[in-house]
Amino acid sequence: RNLKSMKHKVVTVIGARPQFIKAAALSRALKKSKNLQEIIVHTGQHFDKNMSSVFFDQLDIPVPAYNLDINSRSHGAMTGQMMIDLEDIFIKEKPDAVIVYGDTNSTLAAALAAVKIHIPVVHIEAGLRSHNKTMPEEINRILTDHASALLFCPTQESIDNLKKEGLNHIPHHHSGDVMFDATLYALDFFANHPEAVSNISDAKSESYAL
Repeated sequence: RNLKSMKHKVVTVIGARPQFIKAAALSRALKKSKNLQEIIVHTGQHFDKNMSSVFFDQLDIPVPAYNLDINSRSHGAMTGQMMIDLEDIFIKEKPDAVIVYGDTNSTLAAALAAVKIHIPVVHIEAGLRSHNKTMPEEINRILTDHASALLFCPTQESIDNLKKEGLNHIPHHHSGDVMFDATLYALDFFANHPEAVSNISDAKSESYAL
């Protein structure tokens, strides 16, 4: 079979609000490929019906194929249930890779569920470190990097962190900050949708913060 004619499948797992924004930037790029299918899984870690719909509508993110609605639990209960549900999805969908972002419980759960059934993990924002292991997020990001097959690092410092941990053998790229791409999209969006700026201007100053 001609590899160029094959359609590859990736599953993107998101759950926290910042991950919606980050995933939007990559999803828009993935949609340009005729040979790549992206399936979105929303774990529900941060769930607000109105906020979630705004993210998917205005940021042009594909509607999630799965919404696990897992939230408001302890770290262990949340991560464990996510692993159970995500493993079922991965076995059903048989993706060529699983894409995760950042350092949330959703990130770690997806990485562990995928790597244990031999599905390559792609970690966006790899190598970031606070050097404070009392933070759950620090544990999540370290373990996810170690479980990944491909790492995309936002800074040179993040690449250096991987080398210090002996992870320089894992394919990695200095890709820059995905939030920069999201910012460029937002600037273009507001330039072409002035009514959106008016809506913000009309909001009461005490109803939001920057």
